[in-house]
Amino acid sequence: MTECEVPRTRLEQLLRQRHLTVEEFRQKYERVGKGAGLSDRQAYRWIAGQLHSLPHPSARGILERMFGEPVVRLFGPPYGVGALRPSGRPNGVATRRGTVRTDREGQVIVMSADRARDFLARFEATNVGAETLDQLFDDLRRLVVAYLQQPLSTLLDDLAGIQERVFGLLEGHQRPDQTRDLYLIAGTACGLMAMASRDLGADHDAMTQTRAGYSCANNAGHDGLRTWIRGLQSNIAYWSGRWQDAVRYAELGAEVAARSRGTAAVLLASGEARALGALNRLEEAHAAVARAAEAWDRVQPDELDLLGGLCTFIRPVQLIYAAEALSWGGASEAGQAERFVLEALDAYPAVFPGGSFRNEAQARCALGVARVARRDVDGATEALIPVLALPPAQRDHTIVTAVERVRTTLSAVIDPGRDVIDLAGAIEAFTAEG
Repeated sequence: MTECEVPRTRLEQLLRQRHLTVEEFRQKYERVGKGAGLSDRQAYRWIAGQLHSLPHPSARGILERMFGEPVVRLFGPPYGVGALRPSGRPNGVATRRGTVRTDREGQVIVMSADRARDFLARFEATNVGAETLDQLFDDLRRLVVAYLQQPLSTLLDDLAGIQERVFGLLEGHQRPDQTRDLYLIAGTACGLMAMASRDLGADHDAMTQTRAGYSCANNAGHDGLRTWIRGLQSNIAYWSGRWQDAVRYAELGAEVAARSRGTAAVLLASGEARALGALNRLEEAHAAVARAAEAWDRVQPDELDLLGGLCTFIRPVQLIYAAEALSWGGASEAGQAERFVLEALDAYPAVFPGGSFRNEAQARCALGVARVARRDVDGATEALIPVLALPPAQRDHTIVTAVERVRTTLSAVIDPGRDVIDLAGAIEAFTAEG
């Protein structure tokens, strides 16, 4: 292993931190495994992450005893590389794991925290204690905020990890109140994995995650979580072009939304408005936009809202959804859509200081569609400049889909000039690079 290269896996990272050669790794594996063999070839493949599936159960057990971490994490990406670099973000936004240091000391801090987290889960596995639940909720709070601000590539391993941990705990025995909390965490984790699957273009897997999440919500008896999951289902269907399904999922959640009265109820009405706009049912879309605005008067924040981030539907995002709904109405609705977007972008910093590149990109794309509809192509170009400048790591499937909608709107312009051709070319380059 060459020290100057970035480690390919968490396993390789740990071997470097412990100053173990491949041969020493093999010898330790055989000692812990009481004679279990490990060839040079297999060791190198594991270290490089070159495997089609996880090792057989006995090998997994040996590796987990050796390193104190789940085997899925060992074969995942390394911690602290890239994720620990300074981001220039303001205070009071999503925290990152570990420190801003990328040297050995910074790596040790991250590794030690991971071991402490796993120790908690193991120590209290037969009777989930307050410390384990508190740690899980704390991890969840970090992720629901970070999801809006950080590239998915830096979060995916942690998203899958918390889901795996809570599923494992639910297979044990707890008091009923602890089980209820675990189902709430599990359902939220499924929702996060659903969003991640959607943003990676895996809509079928995203819906599978939401169904598991809804089952968890039922087991927790939590109407807020039920409403949020229905909102995610509507969202996933919308971005995959299944607008009728998006309306259906919103309607399915209406009854529990009325009972929950958390901000997820506003999410549900906003998602329905957006899908109705896409279906060209503009009168109904306007009514749904109005229902979403009126729902704020009845909001009573619940446990899901207290997590923040992706679990709390805020006023600026409701305005973005309203703008997207009306942007389907062409020139006649373009002025109102633009006003909604500009109001959202103006209000966002005060409500969510850390910002969200995902929400801002969707807002700017809706603004671009509205401006193209009234033939203000220069204005649309100005709106899209920050979006088209996003690095490839932030160009997830949803953002690319939103950008492509601007291109579709451009293609309908009669007698296009150089401004239309240039913007269409910039969008094509953006989607090709993503």
